[in-house]
Amino acid sequence: MSIEISDETLGYLQGSKNLLAFSGGVDSSALFHILLENGISFDMAIIDYNLREQSKDEVSYAKHLAKHFEKSLFIGSVSMDKFSEGEARDVRYKFFRDLIDQNGYSNLITAHQLNDKLEWFFMQFSKGAGLLELTGMSEFEVRDGYRLLRPLIDVSKDELLEYLEEREIRYFIDSSNFDERFKRNYFRHNFSNRFLSEFKDGVLNSFSYLEEDRAIFMRGGVDISSEGKLFYFKRTVSERVDIFYVDKILKRNGYVLSSKQREEIIKDREVVVGGEWVVALSSTVVFVAPYEQTTVMPKGFKEMCRRKRIPSLLRPYLYSIKSSLCLT
Repeated sequence: MSIEISDETLGYLQGSKNLLAFSGGVDSSALFHILLENGISFDMAIIDYNLREQSKDEVSYAKHLAKHFEKSLFIGSVSMDKFSEGEARDVRYKFFRDLIDQNGYSNLITAHQLNDKLEWFFMQFSKGAGLLELTGMSEFEVRDGYRLLRPLIDVSKDELLEYLEEREIRYFIDSSNFDERFKRNYFRHNFSNRFLSEFKDGVLNSFSYLEEDRAIFMRGGVDISSEGKLFYFKRTVSERVDIFYVDKILKRNGYVLSSKQREEIIKDREVVVGGEWVVALSSTVVFVAPYEQTTVMPKGFKEMCRRKRIPSLLRPYLYSIKSSLCLT
């Protein structure tokens, strides 16, 4: 069997500088060879969390592929006392982002596939989510300075396994994928895999319709302005849409909002998230900026901010960058 990449994603990849997030598992091993078959140029990046003995074999496999197919390979190594899905994701994407900045990559390619997308859907659905959250894993998205591409997002795990077996391509199975203490594994083994094996065509159609509905809902988007790391835009007709754009801004800057933080922003209107970012909802504007607390501000500046109703937590950063919002 063959697995096709959509024309739109191929258009982004062809002639661009691409970085493949590689793990040695089913998905990334298949994607590695699918990219080769499509003549796509790419380099590789793998991260070792040093929690499993097998991870050394996975890194060795990545080195073998890189040498055999003449690919540049970047290896990240971190020490984690205890595995946390959220912490591992943050570490992983910081590693990728640093490589992108240092080497000028246009695209980060990940091997997320249809089972992953359905797991995400179930996880969001279980927490209480709307259209924007349920359709959060798309084929491509623009982040700060690069594109994140998921060429396999409409391909099932079973199809990838069949692809690998037909070609006798080596891959690894991460033993931690069977540990149901991790929420993603719980949904994978109890719901998404079986559901997808029986209703794949319907799932694909439903995701297509949901994404069309989201495109209609979000038509026109918002005009996001920026100064330094300050981002702001006019409030929309819905707080949930406001938070959707806040989440996109933060993701582009390497931070992912939790459900609890989303609720806190809507409730309190001006909050510090993760000790790193200020998110403030005024009556007409949404602001996102780095959190600073040590800047000494002159009395005149404070008074100007007060008159302009600039949220207080934003003021130190605005002063540090001499923002036009407070100077006019």
